Amino acid sequence: MSEHATPWSEGPAMQGPRLLPWATAEGKPCYLSTDGRGYVATLADNIESVQLGMGAELLEYARDTMAPGAKILSATEYCWLACRLTEALSDALRVADSRGQRLPGPEEEEEAGEDV
Repeated sequence: MSEHATPWSEGPAMQGPRLLPWATAEGKPCYLSTDGRGYVATLADNIESVQLGMGAELLEYARDTMAPGAKILSATEYCWLACRLTEALSDALRVADSRGQRLPGPEEEEEAGEDV
């Protein structure tokens, strides 16, 4: 099984504010009012791609460390790996949440189909 970071720039036009792939200094979510184009939207797309790519690479590393015959890591190394995997999972869930919010709902899909 292979994981790939996919760009979202070809995604559907958004409705409402977009959840960005970063938080405020206080840890609160950041949102952007956008049509899906522009500098900040493009920056967010690029950061999401980097986050997903890094997560895929980290997952590959984790799988390699757990493979039969792999070198046993120290407790510190396993702790580091667990922390990085937690960060990567958090990033991936935020990207999924953001992209899920941008998907058209069933009503929007029906309306789009009627306009054709």
